[in-house]
Amino acid sequence: MPLTGQPVANNRKETESLEESTDESEEESEEEPKLKYERLSNGVTEILQKDAASCMTVHDKFLALGTHYGKVYLLDVQGNITQKFDVSPVKINQISLDDSGEHMGVCSEDGKLQVFGLYSGEEFHETFDCPIKIVAVHPQFVRSSCKQFVTGGKKLLLFERTWMNRWKSSVLHEGEGNIRSVKWRGHLIAWANNMGVKVFDITSKQRISNVPRDDISLRPDMYPCSLCWKDNVTLIIGWGTSIKICAVKERHASEMRDLPSRYVEIVSQFETEFYISGLAPLCDQLVVLSYVKEVSEKTEREYCARPRLDIIQPLPETCEEISSDALTVRGFQENECRDYHLEYSEGESLFYVVSPRDVVVAKERDQDDHIDWLLEKKKYEEALMAAEISQRNIKRHKILDIGLAYVNHLVERGEYDMAARKCQKILGKNASLWEYEVYKFKEIGQLKAISPYLPRGDPVLKPLIYEMILHEFLESDYEGFATLIREWPGDLYNNSVIVQAVRDHLKKDSQNKTLLKTLAELYTYDKNYGNALEIYLTLRHKDVFQLIHKHNLFSSIKDKIVLLMDFDSEKAVDMLLDNEDKISIKKVVEELEDRPELQHVYLHKLFKRDHHKGQRYHERQISLYAEYDRPNLLPFLRDSTHCPLEKALEICQQRNFVEETVYLLSRMGNSRSALKMIMEELHDVDKAIEFAKEQDDGELWEDLILYSIDKPPFITGLLNNIGTHVDPILLIHRIKEGMEIPNLRDSLVKILQDYNLQILLREGCKKILVADSLSLLKKMHRTQMKGVLVDEENICESCLSPILPTDAAKPFSVVVFHCRHMFHKECLPMPSMNAPAQYCNICSAKNRGPGSAILEMKK
Repeated sequence: MPLTGQPVANNRKETESLEESTDESEEESEEEPKLKYERLSNGVTEILQKDAASCMTVHDKFLALGTHYGKVYLLDVQGNITQKFDVSPVKINQISLDDSGEHMGVCSEDGKLQVFGLYSGEEFHETFDCPIKIVAVHPQFVRSSCKQFVTGGKKLLLFERTWMNRWKSSVLHEGEGNIRSVKWRGHLIAWANNMGVKVFDITSKQRISNVPRDDISLRPDMYPCSLCWKDNVTLIIGWGTSIKICAVKERHASEMRDLPSRYVEIVSQFETEFYISGLAPLCDQLVVLSYVKEVSEKTEREYCARPRLDIIQPLPETCEEISSDALTVRGFQENECRDYHLEYSEGESLFYVVSPRDVVVAKERDQDDHIDWLLEKKKYEEALMAAEISQRNIKRHKILDIGLAYVNHLVERGEYDMAARKCQKILGKNASLWEYEVYKFKEIGQLKAISPYLPRGDPVLKPLIYEMILHEFLESDYEGFATLIREWPGDLYNNSVIVQAVRDHLKKDSQNKTLLKTLAELYTYDKNYGNALEIYLTLRHKDVFQLIHKHNLFSSIKDKIVLLMDFDSEKAVDMLLDNEDKISIKKVVEELEDRPELQHVYLHKLFKRDHHKGQRYHERQISLYAEYDRPNLLPFLRDSTHCPLEKALEICQQRNFVEETVYLLSRMGNSRSALKMIMEELHDVDKAIEFAKEQDDGELWEDLILYSIDKPPFITGLLNNIGTHVDPILLIHRIKEGMEIPNLRDSLVKILQDYNLQILLREGCKKILVADSLSLLKKMHRTQMKGVLVDEENICESCLSPILPTDAAKPFSVVVFHCRHMFHKECLPMPSMNAPAQYCNICSAKNRGPGSAILEMKK
């Protein structure tokens, strides 16, 4: 039975003031609780309907509950009764278990004390003449060497079993009032009486510390001390509103003297807001059960409020509250501080809040509880993330269920796009869930929201799903429809169904470019490239060339060349020229016959690529260049070797294209007419001089001088440029006396400078020539001075017999020329008086220059 932090009216006797208690702790908090609660039910419910709980102790395996009617019940962790002991007719004050859970000590208000084995016949009975408030068995009581327990009323007694199986008792402390609390851990026993808390070392048999009580105004029987050991050396004391954390430390040998070997040091001390009813450790934090009294604002009467279970973080002089929960236990209105107890199970971090009419179990919240809280607060995103991180540890939740709840939540809030986006992550590859969610989005009219996130590959949904969404867009959003057609693979849906739907819409709006383009894409998916191409050309769409290339549609565009050229002449021409094998040059030129401007663009690019491929159209190109592209006419005339010059000259003369006419006249050999045209039509002396330089014809220079002699600006231009090609004196002598020539002085100075420059160049060239001649002469002399190897393998170039005689004793004479040809001296003609020098007959016959004899060998 889960418990909440809200007040519950369990009793009709509750007063109006109790029903109106609504402090901050009762209000719903956005901070997640650290613990979760449930009532211990089953057998416990039956017990507390007839009896009241007085005490309880907890073992990892079971629970032991004592009642006001003197009964002790052993319970499992679910609250079911496993065993019952009738110990006394009056209240059970305390129950103690050893660590093994095999031995139990019980004391009651009528002075009875029992220590016995749960699974053995071992038993100790004693009845005292005063109420026994506490009992604690040694944690290792199961061991024969540790058969010890303590009990207390007005004094604290230690019972030990001797070697004769008899029990011996000794007084550990007395004289300071009733002993009301005791805790045994390891070798240390801590107890509380009316004056404070004492710690006893069972090993050294010494009391090692006394921690005095702070608030002596509180009755110790109404506000008892709460003790708990965090570990073997850390004791936590809660009394009234004060908490002390004490550490048991070893005393240094130098400080021993007559003092105990251990001492207790208070390491942390702080006050709390309410009265402490119980303490328990939780890692480095504390769990505190508090008794709360409040004052009604209306009646100003003090009343008992619900107890609180707080988790606090101890600090040296204060504490930090981590969480605080008000518990609605049964009968809390009649309970006092002494009626509450806090027991805990160290192994499982379970905390038991015991009151006379109720037992509440608090446990640390696990990941499932954390997710529950997040879902309750509608923090679905965080819940989903927590489930993914801890998916191996959660038991009650599934990631898919949380995700679907998150999607539903987003839909309810109208965040359709976010809900659709989350479907990608949550639904994953579950096709059936995808289809279910699509239909849900359809019901709320939000198919458009989920369309961008539908799976397109793994998994693939039913074609009907995709068609349903496409129809939704087609009815209201042509652009969105076009986007989906572009993004979705064509095999997701029935293409013919969608094509028919688009055509039906085009009947209403036949010129809608978006629909036409989309229809072309659909035709492409359906491999109906002809229809697609026709639409693309009609729309002048940029993808038309890609479509043609990709699907090799050149046979389909032979009659659509003009349309392609009109759309993008550059791309069209490049495509046509790159695929001449599929669409011939002749076919293209014929198709463009009625569009000469496009024909020119095509032939011009063809000529740029290859000057000879379109030679049959060069004559036609002359007119096309003259009409549409005069700047490229002259380069065409220069580069073409197939152009009829007479036809070109006729066209250029008709259109008065002077530069082109000049070029054609010069190319046809009529340089004088070309020069005359430059001078008379262009009046450009620099161009005329440049033309004369290119032709390098003396008669042209003469004509240029004669034409320029009565034109001072022309004379200036000639004087500045003629010096390196014609003797300037020829021009100067012809200048009429008294003629005013602009910049004459500068022109004459330039002529002299050019002359000096020519002289310097000639002298420099002469020096270089002489130096080279001398270097080569020396090289030739060194070469001729070198010896030449003559051996038996060499032959006479005249008689073809070995150059050396087989008999080395015979005399011989050999002539070797610098050209390395060798002769017997007698095989050479005798030198004459007119030509005393001898020359190589072979080299002389081949016109390679005579070789003079360089060596004559005789013996």
